[in-house]
Amino acid sequence: MKFYSGFSLKNEECLFEAFLKKGAYTVSGFSYGTIKALKYTQEQLKLGKRVDTLQLLSPVFFEMQGGKFHRVQMMYYTKDRKKYMQNFIKTCFMPYAVKELEFQKEKKEELEELLSYQWSVPDLLELQSKGVNIEVYLGSKDAVIDVEEARKLFLDVATVTYIKEANHFLQLS
Repeated sequence: MKFYSGFSLKNEECLFEAFLKKGAYTVSGFSYGTIKALKYTQEQLKLGKRVDTLQLLSPVFFEMQGGKFHRVQMMYYTKDRKKYMQNFIKTCFMPYAVKELEFQKEKKEELEELLSYQWSVPDLLELQSKGVNIEVYLGSKDAVIDVEEARKLFLDVATVTYIKEANHFLQLS
């Protein structure tokens, strides 16, 4: 199994033990890591390699937010990176207590990509046509992404698991 971490994080894979398939042909990603997991899966298939399952855990989804949202987020990040990241992590765990995580130095370009990423239904359908089972996991209390719009988009192209009372990390109280 290959796992891609969320924005600024590393080794948070353990938070998703209940959901992850550990098979050799599974690719998983959390939040920002879902973009990287999708791209990796596409590359593997182009190389003729096998991927059975693509797991998208709390996939980034800001498609319904306008350019103003993007600009404001980038402005706050540029103004006070440390404060922005503290607030970001706090929001990820809402409404529950923040857990200790390992961090890596995030890059402004990654935040840009995260905020502006647009999911392509044709790309996802192409993966399905090549035998990839797409699984999406969403928490109903996720305060980071637009859960309802993400759910609508992915319902037609994936098996969607909607976890009541779960936050962005798919954690319950």
